[in-house]
Parts: sequence; C-alpha cells; structure tokens
Amino acid sequence: MRVFLLSTTVAILAACSGPAPETEAVVEISPVAIATASDHRTEEERQRDLYRHPEETLEFFGLTPELSVVELWPGGGWYTKIIAPMVRGGGTYYAAHVDPDSKVEMLRLSAQKYQAMLDSNPELYDEVQMTVLMPPEQLEIAPAGSVDLVVSFRSVHNWMAFDMQDDVMQAVYNALKPGGVFGVVEHRGIEGQEQNPRASSGYVSVAAMIAMAEKAGLQFESASEVNANLADTKDYPDGVWSLPPRLRGGEQDQQKYLDIGESDRFTLRFVKPAE
Repeated sequence: MRVFLLSTTVAILAACSGPAPETEAVVEISPVAIATASDHRTEEERQRDLYRHPEETLEFFGLTPELSVVELWPGGGWYTKIIAPMVRGGGTYYAAHVDPDSKVEMLRLSAQKYQAMLDSNPELYDEVQMTVLMPPEQLEIAPAGSVDLVVSFRSVHNWMAFDMQDDVMQAVYNALKPGGVFGVVEHRGIEGQEQNPRASSGYVSVAAMIAMAEKAGLQFESASEVNANLADTKDYPDGVWSLPPRLRGGEQDQQKYLDIGESDRFTLRFVKPAE
C-alpha cells in the first residue's frame, strides 16, 4: 500500500487503565515525514536517509505541499521521489535537469534515465515539469519570478568545476518570487582554507557558497547542522569521492571510509529580497 498525503494527522489511541479507554492522543505528522515514509522509495534509497536527513532538511528549507519548487540537477531522482509526490495536486515541481539532447553522451543518458524513472510511475510523477539547466545557454529553470523554493543537493562543486556557478545562481534568482527561498546542501570545505576555484576535491567552503549566492542578489538567512559529520577530515587522496557512496579508492582503506560515513555537509538557506 502506498502512503500519500491523505492526511497530516494520525490519531493514536493512548494506552490507559480500565476496561474502556476514553482518551485519544493526537500525534502530528508533517507532510514531509509522510512523503519520506512512502513505500515507493527503495530500501537502498532509505538507507541513505541516515546521512541525507531528508525530512529535517526539507523542513528547514520550508517545503510544504502547496509550494512551487525547482530542484536543480536532480540526478537519478533521490529527492524527486520525496518532493514531487508531496507537491503533486497542490503545488508544482520543476526538475531542472541536464540537456536530454546534449552532444555529451553522459549528460544525455543521465537526463534520459531520469525521464524513464518518471515515466515508470505516472501515478506519482505525471505532473513533474521538466526544464533544462545547462549554462550558459539554457538557464530558464522555471518562469521568471514564479517559484517559492529552489533546492540543490551536492551540485555546487560540479558547477564550479566548469565555472558555471554564477550563471546558475542568476538562474535561481530569476526563477524565485520575491521572498522565495534557495536551499542548498553541499560537501563542506575547511573554513579559513583557500577555496579551490574548481572545487577539485568536491568540497566547498560556507564562505564561498555565501559569496556566490550574494553575488547574484540572494541574501543568506540561516544555516542548519543537520547534515554535519564531524568524522569527515576532508583530506583524502580522491577527495570527497573517497567516502561512501562512491568509495573511489576501491578496497584500499574501504573500511576506514565506511566508518567515517558520507561527507560533512553544510545546509544553508538563502532568500530573494522582497521588492
């Protein structure tokens, strides 16, 4: 049985003494929690909740079912499976993916695989609106000034690798309504250490992230430590990709990296100033 947003409240009968229980305790369950618990998510996807904290992260960003939301470069759809069903029928979900017609095979196949995932379950994803984010030409991730929330999960280092971060930040600013929120999660670099402009290790400093967002006109609002991992020392031969889930080094020191777990990540919330 699939669990969808039929209700945000579950009534649980409280245990009590006597033959006729009369009290009823009401436990409020958030829409994000309901979406995260839905059984269309695979066991492999659920196992990563330990490190990605989707419920706490999306609630920090302010996600609710009636919002218009853009997810930047949603990859294989890990977060799509939570957000898209949640806003279906009440809000709008835009998947700003790479170009499905790209001349680069890896990009083309990634977008096509994502579309196949959507097509496999129209009951959940029939309202997903596909857009393309491929700077510098393709930057219209949603109609200008139309969305409440833009989210990004561990993509900033990819944009920096190709020097496209300024274009992406401008696309975010253009899509947001005044007062709209940009929520971003990224592998956190060592603060005070000079930021590699191409983020070659996969790590990005909080200061660098704030600077690139503010350059586009967004204002830093708040931070959460929900995705922090103090065991991550950020000094590995293959950068962040030494850690799970990639484990790029293969069997070498694999148990060490498994014990560390996934990377230390910042979770930041920015806002587009009200006009």
